[in-house]
Amino acid sequence: MKKYKQLTHKERYQIYALIKEGLNYTQIANNIGYNKSTISREIKRNSENKNRYNPDTASIESFVRHKHKSKFIKINTIVKKYIHKYLKKDWTPEQVASQLKKENIVDISHEAIYKYIYRNKKDGGRLYLHLPHKMKKYNKRSGIYNSRGVIANRVSIHQRPKIVDKKIRVGDWEVDTIIGKYHQGAIVTIVDRKSKFTLMRKLPTKEAIGVSNAIIELLYPIKQFTHTIISDNGKEFSLHENISSSLNASFYFCDPYSSWQRGLNENTNGLIRRYIPKKTEFENISLDEIMMIQNKLNHRPRKTLGYKTPFEVFMKEVSRKMVA
Repeated sequence: MKKYKQLTHKERYQIYALIKEGLNYTQIANNIGYNKSTISREIKRNSENKNRYNPDTASIESFVRHKHKSKFIKINTIVKKYIHKYLKKDWTPEQVASQLKKENIVDISHEAIYKYIYRNKKDGGRLYLHLPHKMKKYNKRSGIYNSRGVIANRVSIHQRPKIVDKKIRVGDWEVDTIIGKYHQGAIVTIVDRKSKFTLMRKLPTKEAIGVSNAIIELLYPIKQFTHTIISDNGKEFSLHENISSSLNASFYFCDPYSSWQRGLNENTNGLIRRYIPKKTEFENISLDEIMMIQNKLNHRPRKTLGYKTPFEVFMKEVSRKMVA
């Protein structure tokens, strides 16, 4: 058995394939030569559930975590006690971090406390209930639209920072949905403008709640590399404020009938349509097929990237930012 060794990107794809075959943690561990606890931790850390384990974002998050390793503060039992104590007073993570530093308990960032709360929530904990917004991913449907159906509080693309147009950084994303035959089912697609790194998620409908949750879940593992998001004016993006709040990113909208303003996503959807032609019934498409398409897009050399792959370019930029 391998011990204390980082999983490779290839091994993460092996894990994904074995999950799809229905193997449990022990069987997966035996297949690739790791401890069961390593496999269990890897899958739980990088998926909403076992069917949504994403090897690409898992590799990126692992790389970032490893680079920051020496800077990480372990949240031990004593620190947890104080975090719980102050959160139960309905303090914000910023206030908790400040107080812990003031009391010389630990110098910890509020981001680390947010991450601890997020993990606590995934494990069934209730610390998130003490946050101002309770980490909600969506609001009630009422109040989202005005009487004419216009998306509330939309921010125009013309207010987006000029740096986004230059494509000199990763983290500026274009989002869209692909709709199935008879308007049944949807696929959320998210593409990084610089690297063309792509994320996908199949949904039963294109309702705003599902689309909002999907975007948050896909980008949360690489939240620190999410600066801006842009979409068209479809009502499925009406919960943009929740997306923006959850990811700490700015959300913008194209001008009406101006799909060219997010041309990369349009082009990516065209590539996806090679595998999922129009008039395809989405109910027949498996999660395995969605991941296969995402894998092909992210690991195929692109001429516009100097024949590097989107994953390579994205990782290179992430690495450069970690060193800077």
